[in-house]
Amino acid sequence: MAKVFKELSVKCGEYQANGETKGRWKKCGSLMQGDDGGFFILMDKTFNPAGVPGGDRDSDQILISTFEPRQQGNAPF
Repeated sequence: MAKVFKELSVKCGEYQANGETKGRWKKCGSLMQGDDGGFFILMDKTFNPAGVPGGDRDSDQILISTFEPRQQGNAPF
């Protein structure tokens, strides 16, 4: 059975906590590894990349970051 290799997240804002600026992240999918060793992406179908803030530069692209899975297992979401 396929396993979660990495979590995919986008930075969708910032907030202040204890005098520090921290990022607000939205998980948008998972990088999965199949039984055959191959990789595939499983995206949350409610994720809308058009809603991700563009930052300071004028670009048609968004940055999707990868993180270690919070909980190792088979369920991506």
